[in-house]
Amino acid sequence: MVRYQTALHSDWPRSYNRRALKRKRDHRKTVTVELATQLLTADAAGIAAAARCLTAGGLAAFPTETVYGLGADAGNGEAVARLYAAKGRPAFNPLIAHVVDSAAALQVGIFNPDAERLAAAFWPGPLTLVLPKQKDCGVSDLALAGLDSVAIRVPAHRTARALLAAFGRPVVAPSANRSGHVSPTSAAHVLGDLRGRIDLVIDGGPCTVGVESTIVSCLGALTLLRPGGLPREAIERVLGRPLALAAVPEDDAPLAPGMLSSHYAPRADVRLDAQDARADEALLAFGQAPAHQGLTLNLSPRGDLVEAAANLFSHLRALDASGTRHIAVMTIPHEGLGEAINDRLARAAAPKP
Repeated sequence: MVRYQTALHSDWPRSYNRRALKRKRDHRKTVTVELATQLLTADAAGIAAAARCLTAGGLAAFPTETVYGLGADAGNGEAVARLYAAKGRPAFNPLIAHVVDSAAALQVGIFNPDAERLAAAFWPGPLTLVLPKQKDCGVSDLALAGLDSVAIRVPAHRTARALLAAFGRPVVAPSANRSGHVSPTSAAHVLGDLRGRIDLVIDGGPCTVGVESTIVSCLGALTLLRPGGLPREAIERVLGRPLALAAVPEDDAPLAPGMLSSHYAPRADVRLDAQDARADEALLAFGQAPAHQGLTLNLSPRGDLVEAAANLFSHLRALDASGTRHIAVMTIPHEGLGEAINDRLARAAAPKP
């Protein structure tokens, strides 16, 4: 079972098959909900059902040539927050946006000549490129982890491509397993880890590659961020030169999955666990906000951690853009998605170099 910090909605699609409430707690209407995870065949009906699920903000696992991915609408911050909750991720790391073809990728990221050469040589396939994001990239701030870069892949698996074509927008899809567990290469693996935590799984048989995609950063010098299903030597043959190898900094906010690097932080000073805001501070509230004459943005007026996670990076950016020099942040519960929210807020509040 997965705990969603959210009020129940009467308009949830029937595909969710939400079961009885197990528990209610406090004024935030915290509930524990078990999903009846459907197993679908990789035919036209299954693809259509999965596309409807994604459109409704649900979570659909599907096969790629590398491993099974856990898909969510990349542009829907609350769907991405539910994905983090289902995987049990303790931190908001950037996710790979999967698109149907290179034309769709051009709408998401900004390609330089090297990126174009690699895309032409290896897409569709097990290669992820990290690029500067387009202004209207269609990927939520939460999926980007607040960064100005985006990781993009065009998968080769026919089921994945059919789903992406049917859905028509970018889909974030980290490996369909609990965080820290072995990546799944069959529908049975996915169900063993995520049954009751996600809406459906498309069974497309075993994955042919069996390891995650290779990730190359095209932000400056081409750099191998993660070895994977595409050998480094093949990439270097196309480029005609060696890739740089990523160093691993001391912090743990990846520039892309599998790589540790700098993270987004506002220019303003950040004060955590604030009960109120001073006259010179903007307020980042959660739940019932105290009276404040200055700028106030509320992560979730109803105290919903899924909503708060979806708003986290966009609200921090908006407060920073206002020109404020100081931000007071109200206390956020540490349970569920609150752990990851507090992780990112702690980084934002860390002393500036």
